[in-house]
Amino acid sequence: MKKIAVIGLGYVGLPLAAAFGERRQVIGFDINARRIAQLKDGLDFTREVSREELLASPGLSFTNSVEEIQDCQIYIVTVPTPINDSKTPELTPLLAASDTVGRVLKRGDIVIYESTVFPGATEEVCVPVLERVSGLVFNKDFFAGYSPERINPGDKEHRIKTIKKVTSGSTPEIAEEIDQLYAETITAGTHRASSIKVAEAAKVIENTQRDLNIALINELSMIFARLKIDTHEVLAAAGTKWNFLPFKPGLVGGHCIGVDPYYLTYKAQSIGYHPEIILAGRRVNDNMGPYVAAELVKAMIKTNHTVATSRVLIMGFAFKENCPDLRNTHVIDVVRELEEFGCSVDITDCWADSGEAEHEYGVTLLDNPNQGDYDALLLAVPHREYAQKSSKELRFYLKDDGVLFDLKGVLPLGEADLRL
Repeated sequence: MKKIAVIGLGYVGLPLAAAFGERRQVIGFDINARRIAQLKDGLDFTREVSREELLASPGLSFTNSVEEIQDCQIYIVTVPTPINDSKTPELTPLLAASDTVGRVLKRGDIVIYESTVFPGATEEVCVPVLERVSGLVFNKDFFAGYSPERINPGDKEHRIKTIKKVTSGSTPEIAEEIDQLYAETITAGTHRASSIKVAEAAKVIENTQRDLNIALINELSMIFARLKIDTHEVLAAAGTKWNFLPFKPGLVGGHCIGVDPYYLTYKAQSIGYHPEIILAGRRVNDNMGPYVAAELVKAMIKTNHTVATSRVLIMGFAFKENCPDLRNTHVIDVVRELEEFGCSVDITDCWADSGEAEHEYGVTLLDNPNQGDYDALLLAVPHREYAQKSSKELRFYLKDDGVLFDLKGVLPLGEADLRL
């Protein structure tokens, strides 16, 4: 059986490497030496793969040395594909990973990309790097494929093996080999796309569709707020129809939904098409942080708080519940906006790493906020530890007239002062 190297051991790469390692020899490669050392000790800071799952993957080993992956025949690239400050694709990690693979690429090898990209990126951006660095010819000396990742961080029900896998290859024969490779470990089955571009496009529209649906609900929540109607009551009523989609309002961050649509719009604009609906949805969701802050400030003013001297506690800083991932969290938008109003903001998160929060956003996470200190509490990310608390327990952190904002509507109706 061919030996696999998985390039990038984050939320996507590590579960994939562990799954393949149950059946094959797999080397997990990452440039982060600290990450490699932790994994060798059986520790995964993402909490996606347990120590027991790592032990159940006997074929898996870890390295940050390029020399140790040169005898592999299949290279799977799972590095992040973020956006930059101008909201265009930041392909530096992808290009660097392609350069790394190019240095060890041999005749007959296959390079599979899982990172989210725009249609055409694998063959138009990555393959030229592989050819230039290796000196080999595409589809003659080496081959490529694309199989989009579908990892949902923090989701213990939908795991890598139980999510159907889209596959593709640069020739019909390679497409079949790649499909069979994933079929070995993906119990939910595979779907072989007709081309790499089709597979790339399928991935990027999955999250674009979700982004637009959430944007619609976010806009509806703004309308209903002006009409003095509770959005969650409306959604519960509308949800009694069998084909109503169960989306809820909230902040849209993370490495997928808040990023992937920009890969599609970038490609669309490069071929002369201006994607109005997709970008409109992005504008709505990107502006939810300031909107949330403004709603909280208005509620504080109505209860006679002096906003400029108020103290606000935000519970949850990760981009979603039950997950330590801080990438592209829009809770920071709420923090910055409240600080612009003059509020003193404290943040606590029982899942997130305080060092990462300090490094990436310059904020300090509190482990144990003092009870009775705050004019307002925003339950921003309902980790299970927070969602299990009653409104009475949450109000222990507030002053007598403090405002409780249940951002995602996890408390029973009427128990919070405000929710989207």
